[in-house]
Amino acid sequence: MGIPSRQPFHARHRHGPHCADDRRQAPRPGPYPGIGIAASLILAAAFASGASAGDLRIATYDPDLSRQGPGLLARDIASGKDPQVVAAIEVIRRADADVLLLTGFDWDLDGTALAAFRAALAEAGADYGHAFAARPNTGRDSGFDLDGDGVPGGRSDKMGFGAFPGQGGMAILSRLPIDAGATRDFSGFPWRDLPANRLAEAGLPPAAAEVMPLSTTAHWDVPVLTPGGGRIHLLAWLASPPVFRPEAMNRARNHDETAFWLRYLDGALPEPPPQAPFVIFGISNTDPVAGAGDPGAMAALLADPRLTDPKPVSDGGRAAAGPVSPGDSALDTTDWAGNRGVSSAWVIDP
Repeated sequence: MGIPSRQPFHARHRHGPHCADDRRQAPRPGPYPGIGIAASLILAAAFASGASAGDLRIATYDPDLSRQGPGLLARDIASGKDPQVVAAIEVIRRADADVLLLTGFDWDLDGTALAAFRAALAEAGADYGHAFAARPNTGRDSGFDLDGDGVPGGRSDKMGFGAFPGQGGMAILSRLPIDAGATRDFSGFPWRDLPANRLAEAGLPPAAAEVMPLSTTAHWDVPVLTPGGGRIHLLAWLASPPVFRPEAMNRARNHDETAFWLRYLDGALPEPPPQAPFVIFGISNTDPVAGAGDPGAMAALLADPRLTDPKPVSDGGRAAAGPVSPGDSALDTTDWAGNRGVSSAWVIDP
């Protein structure tokens, strides 16, 4: 199913307000903008948890609750009047997921914005008693001129694109308890340490290649506890778009951010792989058959026999289909301006 709220932050074309070639601010949407269009879809999958009393509904959603400065999102949520926040709350209420990954949600050190959002959701009848959010790489200074414009310190020069630390981060909301002591945050995992990585294609200065993390935003393994005493590992990520400056780095990094999960499941990383059951969900920013990215890792992930792609469909995807959309447009999960129905960039793999 899908009910959109706003266009996703990390999936815009070069002329968008968050791209290096256009610094203009996008207009703010009114309540429930664009319902019926396949942008910022909630994707949900019923998941048989085995030890639980029934199926679980697990979803991922990018409401683009990101602002141009720290503290502004918390302010807008607290006001109770921000139309974008109101729309996102209604989307989440209708989706009624047991576990929800939010992407494009500003992180702050004290968790003020997330706490305010959870309180607003509870007031609307969508109570999530448990949450997880760790500091993302977005907006963290790399110390290098990564985009080659001669001016270090810009948004494209950060460890992950962002105007300030935490912009466009991630958060997990859950009705099930989270095993906080068993969570794994791979956001600091060095790109150079990923087996069979494509770091050499990124065109980075050697010193930058040594310190660059793989994650643009984050990679998490967050276990939730089911009512029958079992657990499900939530493997969450938000990958770099494979375009925008620096393009060589973003294309290689996008591929490897998805390939990370294959290496993790293979036991090829220092941390042991998670025991089943697990769910991989988030934003790959790459379609396995179309788009500007390298589809290899995404196609391999979807084809892995350890995984099952639930292929969630939506009427919004069908409605937004373009004249040359490859495959079944009902599976489309994004509506990038001028390219409707060409990319399935969200994935949930139970």
